Amino acid sequence: MPATDEIDIKSLSFEAALRELEEITRSLETGEASLEDSIKLFERGSALKMHCDEKLKSAQMRVEQIVETQNGIKTKPYSDDKN
Repeated sequence: MPATDEIDIKSLSFEAALRELEEITRSLETGEASLEDSIKLFERGSALKMHCDEKLKSAQMRVEQIVETQNGIKTKPYSDDKN
């Protein structure tokens, strides 16, 4: 069963996750957090980064098509052939 933090992160929009990741970065840069808190912040930041990466990859796949050509696999901008 996923941890509450994982469920919380999966529900965040890209923008919200990025804002929180920026806040965590600022907190870690100050060096004022205890070692244990810094580790927790780092772990949360890592999870947020992965979430943002997934969101970006998903968005990219929505605007690109993967096509197979004679020279291999390439991507091209998405076009809705229905219109």
